Amino acid sequence: MSLQRGGQWIRFYVTEMVYVALLRGINVGGKNIVEMKKLKAVFESLGFKNVVTYINSGNIIFVSTPDNHEIISLEAAKAIKREFQLDIKVLVRDFRNMEIICNELPPEWVKNERMRTDIMFLWEKYDNRGVLDLLKINSVDNVRYTPGAVLWNVEWTDYSRSGLMKIMGTDLYRNMTIRNVNTFRRIYQIMSDVNGR
Repeated sequence: MSLQRGGQWIRFYVTEMVYVALLRGINVGGKNIVEMKKLKAVFESLGFKNVVTYINSGNIIFVSTPDNHEIISLEAAKAIKREFQLDIKVLVRDFRNMEIICNELPPEWVKNERMRTDIMFLWEKYDNRGVLDLLKINSVDNVRYTPGAVLWNVEWTDYSRSGLMKIMGTDLYRNMTIRNVNTFRRIYQIMSDVNGR
């Protein structure tokens, strides 16, 4: 790509970035049904490359030239509305942001028969350290904020005493989309693989 400045042509190259679009509230309890094959085609129709979907909770990894996350989110939401007639919120994160979250996530925080760990991706309204003051964090909870997300860990034996369920129904809850840690790590691995190509 070239740009003329001061009578001279300057040549520069636009690099591509790896993104993930996280859809909120699809394929849950038989509601907002979205077929992943069609969803992949929708993202390809927007000009995104190397589109990969991961499980039915609405995780779409793709490559695009660098752009404003909000613009990508709005374009994806409009395309989903056209194709599926659903009003779905779409949150976009780039590889660098996912890498920061991954680095903040303690490796011993897992999801298995002993513990539960969730990554709560935040829309801009609540994406700041002050979000911790809005959470009901009990002594059994391990909670961290990192730009873009809240990381929440609790032992299953303590789950009934966790403040995790107190989020349900709040405005904060409506401005986040949650993935368990296993899903998050798999998405990050796919993004890493695409980024390394």
